[in-house]
Amino acid sequence: MKFGLMSLIIRLSVRRGKTGADRHHKPAKTTGCREKLGAVIFRPGTESLKTLIILCVLFSSFCTSIPPDIPANAAVPSSLQVAYQKMEFIGFIHFSINTFTDKEWGYGNESPSLFFPTAFDADQWASVAKRAGMKELILTAKHHDGFCLWPSRYTEHSVKNSPWKNGQGDVVREFVDACRRHGLKAGLYLSPWDRNFAGYGSPAYIDYYRNQLKELLTEYGEISELWFDGANGGSGWYGGADETRTIDRKTYYRWPETWALAKKIQPKILLFSDAGPDIRWTGNESGYAGETNWSTINTRGIVVGKADQDYLNTGDPDGKQWLVPLCDTSIRPDWFYHPSQDDQVKSLHELLEITYNSVGRNSVLLLNIPPDKRGLFHENDVAALMELRRVLAETFKKDLAAGCEVSADNIRLNHPKFSPGNCVDEDKETYWACDDGIRRAVVEVNLKEDTLFDRIVLQEPIRFGQRIAVFSIEGRTDGKWKKIAQGTTIGYKRILRIPSLEADRVRLIIHKSNNSPALSHLGLYKASEKEDRF
Repeated sequence: MKFGLMSLIIRLSVRRGKTGADRHHKPAKTTGCREKLGAVIFRPGTESLKTLIILCVLFSSFCTSIPPDIPANAAVPSSLQVAYQKMEFIGFIHFSINTFTDKEWGYGNESPSLFFPTAFDADQWASVAKRAGMKELILTAKHHDGFCLWPSRYTEHSVKNSPWKNGQGDVVREFVDACRRHGLKAGLYLSPWDRNFAGYGSPAYIDYYRNQLKELLTEYGEISELWFDGANGGSGWYGGADETRTIDRKTYYRWPETWALAKKIQPKILLFSDAGPDIRWTGNESGYAGETNWSTINTRGIVVGKADQDYLNTGDPDGKQWLVPLCDTSIRPDWFYHPSQDDQVKSLHELLEITYNSVGRNSVLLLNIPPDKRGLFHENDVAALMELRRVLAETFKKDLAAGCEVSADNIRLNHPKFSPGNCVDEDKETYWACDDGIRRAVVEVNLKEDTLFDRIVLQEPIRFGQRIAVFSIEGRTDGKWKKIAQGTTIGYKRILRIPSLEADRVRLIIHKSNNSPALSHLGLYKASEKEDRF
């Protein structure tokens, strides 16, 4: 808690005299306590006991006078969604039969004998991800070709019929175990489309799909996330039929039933798709969220695999559901490993742009790193990840606004619980807030002296909803204020990049919000010299 409660120190002191008449009472002394109550010395006696009781009652009343939190918006995240967004950076692992055929989408007729990683090491994946700052990894347990990275009892098209470990291997098992050893959450991707299964397109496939889902959710411990994409239907092997099949994306999978099944088996699991129900795609595979990005959205009418991508990219200020925005992209041009792309790993500049336009725009970044034919992350990919980690750590190692004096034109109830100073402390759970009915406000940070910075970080306490819709930022240089940045939404985190500026004061002006504004963090940083200059 950021503010101290008033302290009440009650001392009972009895001076022993020869007789009761020899006892005498000295006047009570009040020491310089923080608020109105002081240290009081009591002597035995009826009046003293009465005073003690009265003060105890007053103190009890004060202790219970801490105001409640701000009223929440209609659409708010669950505690699991908040925790998910706080991860900020997670990893995708595309690894399957395609790794060995040099394809992006397998046809479904590939022989399991092709799957033979020569130096498979899931601990290398998890170790690299951990050092890169990722908090979770998601593995393609089954891609569109239908090849399963675990020995599923429902198909022969899996690792159990590969030469790897003489058919006794289980990539999913080694993956989840490695994640746990390295303190990472483990997620799985199970492709809805299966180009190998003979019954794809019929009701029999839905039973098959859900049986495989049950295997993954009952035999591998806690799975934090399930990933469902929108690639559904088309040409395929389909058990030898070798034809094109189409399905009704709106009705075929009966998604609400499948999602309910997953939640029944693992209540804490989070589910991703165009329509959530917990995490949503941001509409592209470039890793960029919209400059305006609301976490709220209306899922009614969204068809998985056939959604309005622009709508997914920006969310909806009037949305009734809260879906965490997720940006996905690959560290290479494609999702699976291809030797020809070893020299096409994204540069530091590209990875920084992706980070600022995903995490810096109220989203979680899901970055794909495809293992090579050895079953390892390639050295070039690892080097790129480590460089990104070093540069971001250097940029955000020191918050130049931390502990500074902060003022605001409105403080909710004028109570320290909602002090603007909460924006610059070390506790991201506390926050500044305005009175009910306020929709515009100003927060000002006094840096005391000219301070050089070029990165600004803003965060809302999203557990109460997303509120701020339009804002600008001004800096004071040589006694004159000038606008240095502007934006629309903030949400969990907004990172603004500006040309380097020296200022002794900075103020956030909130022009529009859908409820009384609240802010949990306002930070100022100086970018690493390795970052591109404006």
